[in-house]
Amino acid sequence: MNTKTAIIPKFISSVVASKLFGIISFTLLTVVAAQITFPVQPVPFTLQTMMVVLAGAFLGAKNGAYSQLLYLLLGCLGLPVFAHIPAAFGFMRLFGPTGGYLLSFPIAAFVTGFLLEKNKSYLNVTLIMFLANIIIIAMGTLFLYAFYVKNFTEAITYGAAIFSIWTVIKVFLSINIFYAIKKPGKSA
Repeated sequence: MNTKTAIIPKFISSVVASKLFGIISFTLLTVVAAQITFPVQPVPFTLQTMMVVLAGAFLGAKNGAYSQLLYLLLGCLGLPVFAHIPAAFGFMRLFGPTGGYLLSFPIAAFVTGFLLEKNKSYLNVTLIMFLANIIIIAMGTLFLYAFYVKNFTEAITYGAAIFSIWTVIKVFLSINIFYAIKKPGKSA
């Protein structure tokens, strides 16, 4: 009887420690973060980018990117995982005003994880999380420019500048979450 009860905690700890659990967890966290939306046109404020950089920070380059690819796959299949905005449904969301941002998520998670594998100093974490957010904003803004507004100044205004203060806040929240969970000196 005692060995049977010992099996359950071992099973639970092995599932929690597994890579698949981490990937699915960050996919679901991104889904939840997408639902926290502050409507601004044409691209809303959400907490998704926090989960993108944290996925890379906690899961590493490949698994962080996989978590975001899974997120995109779920959305492309038509599940209501993307931020609630009046736009296309399912796969077509990748061709809407938020398409460039969404497509950048796996790249930003990969870059975050890849660069953090080298050095987890506070300065490095800060710079890398800003870099990942810049990748997201740059890809989103370029996509917005190329397919929607056709005016680079407007694309910068509506796709990047509007997010500047919000991005700084989210980066510092991400850093605090990272260090609250990941104690300095522990490996990823």
